[in-house]
Amino acid sequence: MYFWYRPVKAWMWILYPFSILLRVISAIRCHLYKKNILKSTKISLPIIVVGNISVGGNGKTPFVIWLCELLQKQGYKPGIISRGYGGKSANYPLLLTDATLGSESGDEPLMIFKRLRVPIVVDPSRVQAALHLQRNADVDIIITDDGLQHYALQRDIEIVIVDGKRRFGNQHIMPVGPLREPLSRLNSVDFIINNGAEHEGEISMYLAPLACKAVDGREAQLHHQGAVNACAGIGYPQRFFDTLEAQNFQLNQVQYFSDHHTYKPKDFTQFDKQTPLLMTEKDAVKCAAFAPENWWYLPISAQLPGSFEKQLLQKIKALQ
Repeated sequence: MYFWYRPVKAWMWILYPFSILLRVISAIRCHLYKKNILKSTKISLPIIVVGNISVGGNGKTPFVIWLCELLQKQGYKPGIISRGYGGKSANYPLLLTDATLGSESGDEPLMIFKRLRVPIVVDPSRVQAALHLQRNADVDIIITDDGLQHYALQRDIEIVIVDGKRRFGNQHIMPVGPLREPLSRLNSVDFIINNGAEHEGEISMYLAPLACKAVDGREAQLHHQGAVNACAGIGYPQRFFDTLEAQNFQLNQVQYFSDHHTYKPKDFTQFDKQTPLLMTEKDAVKCAAFAPENWWYLPISAQLPGSFEKQLLQKIKALQ
């Protein structure tokens, strides 16, 4: 919500009791898991959690893709588990295949699957997802996409992604602010990744745009940097539009959609059909079935320092 990233207004203090309640519940829950009063499951494979302490749009998915590619280059066989936000399957756990629909798996898991072709299991229970992945896929390390607060599954490494521009907004717990947990939670994680800026004690990550690809799946690239239309249904759409302008695209018509929006052809009737339409890779997986030839998506690639790669790989090797 936009007001989370602006100074606190007087009316927002009406929500403050709910923030206190959420903070107390979070603290009690963490304590119960640490004392083994609530069951926490440890599986035999290493678990890396990639999450955040604030709501949405921080750049977690590009980092997960980067991490998988790094592990593959080192000879590991990574798999991914996810809650599958925005999707609903008739059966869980759901092991993704080429026949899986975004409405079943959620857009982010399907996007990652189409990009990397690594085993991915979706389940609201990360424990069930991890066990299913371990038993039914050839993997030797598991990345959980989100799930920092899912303490029922024990983890070996915790990585938090922070939006370098918006940071933590007004620094309050929901619903007054965007935080899921207090900022003090950052003191216990292994790495803090800063998306798009530099900050002391954090690892800088930058997102590099690649060549635009056809939404309908054709082997084609967009060789055009003039006027385009653009849409985005992600946590922080403005970052996508800023990226397009930085690539010298001239934005004609722009449309924001809610994060994880379920697209239908009628959502695009306002766009001029003659002008190329650009969207994010996450949006594209939900539009491929009805996309015309002049719809394109912009893939991005995360870039992180080599020193961080060495630190992370050393920590992973120490788990074996």
